[in-house]
Amino acid sequence: MSDGLNLDLRRPVDPEPEQHPNPLVNAWRSTWDILKSWGPPLFAVFAIRSVIIEPFQIPSGSMVPTLAIGDFIVVSKYEYGLRVPFTDIELLPLEEPKRGDIDVFIYPPSVSEDPWCWLKRIPRGVTFEGLGLIRLPGPEPCSIDYIKRVVGLPGDTVEVRDDIVYVNNEEQGRVPTGEYRYTDIRSCDAQTMRAYTETLDEVVHPVLQSNESWQRMRDLPPTLVPEGHYFFMGDNRDNSADSRVWGFVPRHYIKGKAMFVWLSFDPCGKGMPGLGRLRTERIGETLR
Repeated sequence: MSDGLNLDLRRPVDPEPEQHPNPLVNAWRSTWDILKSWGPPLFAVFAIRSVIIEPFQIPSGSMVPTLAIGDFIVVSKYEYGLRVPFTDIELLPLEEPKRGDIDVFIYPPSVSEDPWCWLKRIPRGVTFEGLGLIRLPGPEPCSIDYIKRVVGLPGDTVEVRDDIVYVNNEEQGRVPTGEYRYTDIRSCDAQTMRAYTETLDEVVHPVLQSNESWQRMRDLPPTLVPEGHYFFMGDNRDNSADSRVWGFVPRHYIKGKAMFVWLSFDPCGKGMPGLGRLRTERIGETLR
């Protein structure tokens, strides 16, 4: 029954492209083949990172104990609105930041006047830095990202006395919960601090206060939050340079809302070189 049939089930091999006498043409062909293969998935990764979610690393203790030094978190960038990728231009406003939200924002004093900053924000490659794992050496960034908690909304009057927050003349209640051992990453030495739970509107969260009065941040007199701006504070009240120090955050500087911890390392613990001990107990921790 197979007489006359010549069945070859092997996959045909594409012929090698004919080499052009001009080496620049050959280089362009090779580059184009790479772009066709890797361009779409890379663009998708960069678009997701710019518009939907983005990983951030916690480098300091200003939000301890809510966020630990060495936490890697996922930030929702569409919580408050959709923006043109790699820019601050908002296309579709959604919700407004609420008191108690933990937000990533552009640190106002760090904003550069370089008109090409919008271009520099576009990722130029896939690196560990882009995943929030390792920060690579390079030129000064156009801006620096901070993470703090929203305390004052536009039109609010915020006052701080001995680390107790008053919003519109109403004390934001806090309850002592004992002591907390805070480890500073610079020396890996631990110090004992006072721990409280504070309530901002309906958001109940932990805060810390130094036992030493000379280490405490200065009080803040009643201060009006301008329209279109927000007042941020760190949960580690005496180890946080925040709106008490450098002022308000414009609405369009707010990049997104922190959602959960996806990875965490203790820099002062023994473990992976450059990262420290893996903290499995913090992985998946929801942030509020």
